[in-house]
Amino acid sequence: MEDLFDFKFITCALEDYLIKQGMNLEVAEYIGLFVNLSALILAVLVINYILRRFVIESFKTFTNRTKTTFDDFLIKSNFPKYIGQIIPIILIYSTISYILIDHQFMLKLVLFILDIYVIILVVWIFRSLLRTTRNFLKTQDEYSDKPLDSYIQVLMIFIWVVGIMFIFSEITGKSVINFAISLGAASAVLLLIFKDTILGFVASIQVSVNDIVRIGDWITFSKYGADGNVTEINLATVKVQNFDNTFTSIPTYSLISDSFQNWRGMQDSPGRRIKRAVFIKQNSVKFVSSEDLERYKKISLIAPYLEHRQKEIDKYNNTNNINKEIPINGRNQTNLGIFRKYADAYLQDHSAIHKELYLIVRHLAPTPQGIPVEILCFSRDKRWENFEYISADIFDHLIAAVPYFDLKLFESPSGDDIQRLYTNFKDAPEA
Repeated sequence: MEDLFDFKFITCALEDYLIKQGMNLEVAEYIGLFVNLSALILAVLVINYILRRFVIESFKTFTNRTKTTFDDFLIKSNFPKYIGQIIPIILIYSTISYILIDHQFMLKLVLFILDIYVIILVVWIFRSLLRTTRNFLKTQDEYSDKPLDSYIQVLMIFIWVVGIMFIFSEITGKSVINFAISLGAASAVLLLIFKDTILGFVASIQVSVNDIVRIGDWITFSKYGADGNVTEINLATVKVQNFDNTFTSIPTYSLISDSFQNWRGMQDSPGRRIKRAVFIKQNSVKFVSSEDLERYKKISLIAPYLEHRQKEIDKYNNTNNINKEIPINGRNQTNLGIFRKYADAYLQDHSAIHKELYLIVRHLAPTPQGIPVEILCFSRDKRWENFEYISADIFDHLIAAVPYFDLKLFESPSGDDIQRLYTNFKDAPEA
């Protein structure tokens, strides 16, 4: 009580002095109020400036001496700046009631504004801590590919909702509990307003728990034209940087409601699949004659196979007295079968092909474009540019090798082919 009286005496000293000098009571009161408020504001600004500089510099000194980066992120998120405002606010709270003791309406207004600011300041402090936590966890390997933004955004929404509830409680004079109960009646409207947020939050949890997508994954989402690496997962959207350096935003909920392709399995595997076919004209397939066989034996990759295989065939045909005057009788080799074996031997000998994964050369069902001979194997190098180079190198060779087996590749007739056919028909002698 004695301290209270002393402080009140100080705040009223100027007013009493002016009255003693013969000044009007009302004028002296307002001049004293103005001077006291000015002195308080000046003191608050000076203290706030000193404290902010002191707190920030202290934080910087502390962070330079520590090995952890968490405190570095605290500075970047303005945490010391917000903390430095606490003491000036306490100073205003402790003095304003003495300065405005005779002005109750103004006192209530100032305290009301101060209460609102304190609520917002608390929200800012929590926001700073959440941002710091998010940025720090992103530097940790075990959390670098997790959708941290989604969780932080949900917590931020929750903090702002609580803060707004306290603000409305201050404005209306109702308790926070009563205000929360009154919001229950409007829950349907709130659910409608925050529908996308709720769906995004649920999707973020499912994406994280089920490990559907991580930051850094290569995904293909044709519905949204996305084909590239995931750079960010937040509450509302997933940001994908496409390989043409454009960005695509995908609703987070679409990751669990629609179908997309995640290439992480390929990136984690020891090889990347090559699956492509060459189309052989069906009328170029034939049984191999002895002359053809001798010519094919000059191809080093398949010479041992042809020698061994032909001995087995000849032994079978001789044992069963097969009439070989007609090639279709008994067992025979075909140029297409030998080409398949050559393609297999070529892949087995290729240094860029992973031999411990699937390596298949097979026929597919005949089509109007010919017989597809499909190559299914895995390259050791999974980098996109090197993978394409390896694939092109393999098929360059196989396409060039097809004529050596008396086979022909299918190709749809072009305008030049039709023009040549027409010219030959026109120039042909009449019968």
